[in-house]
Amino acid sequence: MQANSDQRLHWWQTRTFVVAAALASMIPLLWPDIPPMVDLPGHMGRYRVQLDYDHYPWLADWYKFQWSLIGNLGVDLLVIPLSKIFGLELAVKLIVLSMPVLTVTGLLWIAREVHGRIPASALFALPLAYNFAFHFGFVNFVLSMALALNAFALWLRMARLGHLRTRAIIFVPLSGLLWLCHTFGWGVLGVLAFSAEMVRQHDLGHRWDKAWLRACLGVLPIAPPVTLMVLWRSGEHVTGLTGDWFNWRAKIDWMTMMLRDRWQAVDIASVAVLYFILLRGLRDRSIEYSRNLGLSALFLLAVYLLLPRIVFGSAYADMRLVPYMVAIAVIAIRPRRGLSPRGASALAALGLVFCLIRLGTNTASAWLYDQSYDRELKALDHVPVGARLVSFVGETCYSEWTMSRLEHVPALALERRLAYTNDQWSMAGAQLMTTRYKAGGLYAHDPSEIVTPPTCPRRWWRPISRSLAHFPRDAYDYVWLIIPPPFDKRFEQGLIPVWSNGHSAVFKVDHTVPPPRLTRDELTPPPPSETGSSSQEKPGPLPPRAARAPENH
Repeated sequence: MQANSDQRLHWWQTRTFVVAAALASMIPLLWPDIPPMVDLPGHMGRYRVQLDYDHYPWLADWYKFQWSLIGNLGVDLLVIPLSKIFGLELAVKLIVLSMPVLTVTGLLWIAREVHGRIPASALFALPLAYNFAFHFGFVNFVLSMALALNAFALWLRMARLGHLRTRAIIFVPLSGLLWLCHTFGWGVLGVLAFSAEMVRQHDLGHRWDKAWLRACLGVLPIAPPVTLMVLWRSGEHVTGLTGDWFNWRAKIDWMTMMLRDRWQAVDIASVAVLYFILLRGLRDRSIEYSRNLGLSALFLLAVYLLLPRIVFGSAYADMRLVPYMVAIAVIAIRPRRGLSPRGASALAALGLVFCLIRLGTNTASAWLYDQSYDRELKALDHVPVGARLVSFVGETCYSEWTMSRLEHVPALALERRLAYTNDQWSMAGAQLMTTRYKAGGLYAHDPSEIVTPPTCPRRWWRPISRSLAHFPRDAYDYVWLIIPPPFDKRFEQGLIPVWSNGHSAVFKVDHTVPPPRLTRDELTPPPPSETGSSSQEKPGPLPPRAARAPENH
């Protein structure tokens, strides 16, 4: 560990700054009623079923909900007591608000434990609290990672104070709780703790080979959830593939998209700043990398390179790790003893400016997304409680940088109106709820809610015309179109308009009128050259999203 010879704390090293930075991290999410995260509304629909499954008999007709011990229950468990106090929506918002706060405190605490003082460069890592995985709505994962960072800081602190026996006792139940929140956070804690223990053992005078062995013994208190993992994945009716190994193109893309939010130029420029800081750590003689966190970052890099894109049905497994890997690398940087206080202050000032820019763009982006949520959710005033609702959300054949984040907004009809929605993930063993509405057929669960103008190559999505013509009309009473692509109005045959805002609409199904039939040309999609830029010809920044559905968060 290294401390500045100057015993006076700089402003970025004080507890006041840590508290202020943690509180400021909540600003982007203070205004929106529902945090605008892609998959969060889908989770909120599941929480509603979880809380009211026994109160409304039709929920049992549509969904199967069964409690089981799985490594993916963080927010699912927290909403139970909090919803009784605040209501479900506010409870979810409060939980999500805690995630950037815990991420910021975890990063700064780790930096303090490793370096003795918070280095000025650590400020550049704080905006990574709002990373692409966060915006995607992987809430159990993000919560577990935030908790893992703080648990790792506690691990380092107890080692520094010599409380090794107490640490072993504490981390047995702590690791179990972290695994229960999400397995990924537990796994990352194990990697971080192992690398730190290796360095500690080497500093005690052991050769690297012996340090490796002693580190294996040192992290045994974190290992008990391995038994829970085996029991979970070997249970009956557990599904979920693991695949898409060594997708180097995707891995390179993730490295540029770790801060992806709304404005591509700003987001990529911000990522460039982070890589510039990391490069300076290698080339600038006035700063250096901590061996402790440097080794941790290298271990995480190795995990990232080896991870497939899909693990146990959980998509984007490798993508999720990138921002935390980079954050650990950034906080590993510290000034050498020769760096002047003026130089450190200048670096901290630049870091603060970087934080404020990202905070401002995240806040503006969240406000704009909240406006789109408010516009679309007016439709729910026209959906009866308990309605059988099929929803279709417009999407393009390739992924633009700015996502609509409306893909799972239909689930808010389940959350607010206890209506059936066809956007729920359905994978036994990956989460507590699966769909069992057989009448819905191929339009009963995710990704049947996603519709496109033509047929998209390499996607599971359906064209809007095919969905309107083929969805089982006897199974549904209402149709909700959310910014659909253009389609022939004859496909509204048998659909009675109930509400429209000019872009989206709600229809009541007239069961006495048969749906229109697709023509031969509509049944046979045109080749990619006739449909414009397809995902095969001009791939967007994401691989096909169909491969992520259904998804374990």
